[in-house]
Amino acid sequence: MQLTKLFKPVASMDADEAREYIAAHQEGDYLILDVRQPGEYEEAHIPGGKLLPLPELPNSYKTLDPEKPTIVHCAIGGRSRVAAQMLSGFGFKEVYNLAGGIKAYQGQKAAGPQELNLDLVRGDEGATEITRLACGMERALQFFYETRQGKVQDQELKNLFLQLARVEERHRQRLLEVYQRLEPSDQEAVACSGPAAPGTLEGGFNLPEFMEQNRAFLDTVPQVLDLAMMLETQALDLYLRLAQRCANQAAQTVLHAIADEEKLHLASLGRLLEEKLQAKKK
Repeated sequence: MQLTKLFKPVASMDADEAREYIAAHQEGDYLILDVRQPGEYEEAHIPGGKLLPLPELPNSYKTLDPEKPTIVHCAIGGRSRVAAQMLSGFGFKEVYNLAGGIKAYQGQKAAGPQELNLDLVRGDEGATEITRLACGMERALQFFYETRQGKVQDQELKNLFLQLARVEERHRQRLLEVYQRLEPSDQEAVACSGPAAPGTLEGGFNLPEFMEQNRAFLDTVPQVLDLAMMLETQALDLYLRLAQRCANQAAQTVLHAIADEEKLHLASLGRLLEEKLQAKKK
């Protein structure tokens, strides 16, 4: 193939357009492709972004779906423009370059290496196992919020922790409904519906370690909301990376549906944080 055919002009998205696109589309229907190096990805990345460094792209692009809309980004937009042009030249139907790269992207970002907490799955799980795993992480986060609610004196903080715990309870109940449809006679549904207990938090955090490391950031409403948003961002990222790891289509569908829920929850937390910050100014 001639080089001129490989480097076809492609459309660009600015940061606002990218955030709007991600918010408006269901997970699994598009791909965020990160063409930076692993160290850059580990420091900060868009949740669910698939890491494929630019030098590896010519040999690995066939692992991607050319029919799926793809948003390509790097640090500031140079590498991703080249990558997007290459993908377009390789026959990808709908490719966008994120202008300004991740430095211009003002949405929530996740952190950690690409393999972080992927040991939670083997890769061959079915939908029932994945739903049970997610249910357990929801239970642990609910337990975290309930525990903190009982240890603070400030009534506003108490109310906030209770509100966050109730949100996780609603998420867990929806997962339980999914699980019961998948396995109506499975006794594991009893465990999913039982009281919240310690374990692995959403995002793959160990609950006791997380509580110890973040105790100093739980004293004010903005701090708690900021921490909650971090947790939801890491959870969104983990569910999407788990979907990339799982080979079972039904399990991928469940994970993408859970990720869509996390996007909505993250947006509501952002609105609540903005309300609290504006109220403090008055």
